[in-house]
Amino acid sequence: MGEELIQRRAFIRKTLTGAAVAGLGGILPGFSAQSYGNILGANDRIRVTCMGVNSRGFAVADNFAGLPNCEVLYVSDVDRRAAEKCIASVGKIQKKQPKARPDFRKALEDKNVDALVVTAPDHWHVPAALLACQAGKHVYLEKPASHNPREGELVVEAAKKYNRVIQLGNQRRSWPNVAAAIKELHGGAIGRPYFVKTWYANNRPSIGIGKETAVPEWLDYELWQGPAPRRAFRDNVVHYNWHWFWHWGTAESGNTGMHQIDLARWGLGVDYPTRVTSAGGRYRYQDDQETPDTQVITLEFKNNTSILYEGRSCNGKSVDGSGTALIFYGDNGSMLIDGNAYTIYDPKNKVVKEVKNQVKMESLNTTSPAQQLDAPHMQNFLDGIRTGTKLISDILGGHQSTLLCQLGNIALRTGYTLNINPENGHILNNPEAMKFWAREYQPGWEPKV
Repeated sequence: MGEELIQRRAFIRKTLTGAAVAGLGGILPGFSAQSYGNILGANDRIRVTCMGVNSRGFAVADNFAGLPNCEVLYVSDVDRRAAEKCIASVGKIQKKQPKARPDFRKALEDKNVDALVVTAPDHWHVPAALLACQAGKHVYLEKPASHNPREGELVVEAAKKYNRVIQLGNQRRSWPNVAAAIKELHGGAIGRPYFVKTWYANNRPSIGIGKETAVPEWLDYELWQGPAPRRAFRDNVVHYNWHWFWHWGTAESGNTGMHQIDLARWGLGVDYPTRVTSAGGRYRYQDDQETPDTQVITLEFKNNTSILYEGRSCNGKSVDGSGTALIFYGDNGSMLIDGNAYTIYDPKNKVVKEVKNQVKMESLNTTSPAQQLDAPHMQNFLDGIRTGTKLISDILGGHQSTLLCQLGNIALRTGYTLNINPENGHILNNPEAMKFWAREYQPGWEPKV
């Protein structure tokens, strides 16, 4: 880990500790901010287990380690190399090395663990979250909220049944300029917003044609598969490329499109749609990828609004100068949200207001586009556990946003226009489409609340 990253962690820790001190009425006589933060950490520290730390999970673990009043107690990963790298990095940040627990279920047995941070592949999200809730742990769950709609319903039920704090990792809701933009939107900055266009454009390479081969010695492939029905190991799936197989992933819409679709739903103030259509396919390369590299999803809502998602993972031509962003159209103008920046236009396309981002970002970096901006979202999760602070992205909202992506994928896979119950998001009068509502599991791994 570079010196720059260490300095950023120190800055985050200092900033958040200062905020905590200010909220408690100042520093006690004779104590520095650092010593006061140490007292808070000793008495009120949230201890977490980080599950899945190869890519995005590595950055998330580092961020948790850099937060005041938090300690990464265990690192769990089926890839021994990833676990060792993460343990070394986290240990350097928090000045105390976490322990290795390759099987996260062993870590859940420790009564000192308060929460599980799930950044494993999509097919693990809900099964892991349910096991954590049943063990009395809170959950920080990376997006998407689930692999399929039924799992999303199960994790919402679990949060209620076990009275657990579950925050979805759609961190853009905590980015300050994004939150300010949505506040202005809700305040009437462009009149009534009625249509949102979201997009993701990148130049991902082909994943090729994989072949069955021996499982690498550093990988526990049996545990990696976990709840998913067993398939032979192929050399172009682990890591990351699992996103592009329906068996484990949720396509580009659930992977990156989820961020923008979530903000679109937030801005329009909608929950479940009334109608969903989708078109697309795997057009650029002829390889093993099952999910589309090009997809358009249209979502319509009962308040006479609509969301359009355009995903082009193999053609990076930007829209409005950005590879991934969203724009709201209203009856009195439009608003572009691009990363942690936004611009408001009047009906004649004249710029009314422009708020620029002041934090270094890499918008198409799938591992960690903006670590400093993500930290408050994670702190909000910890505050939800410690003091009952309202979550910025609770699991019900996370499920609703995830479901929009999943319904788009179901519409694509079936070729149907889906009519939806706007009260609960269920597909109406379409048995073929409902076959994708849930999945089959490896015997003995069926998730239960």
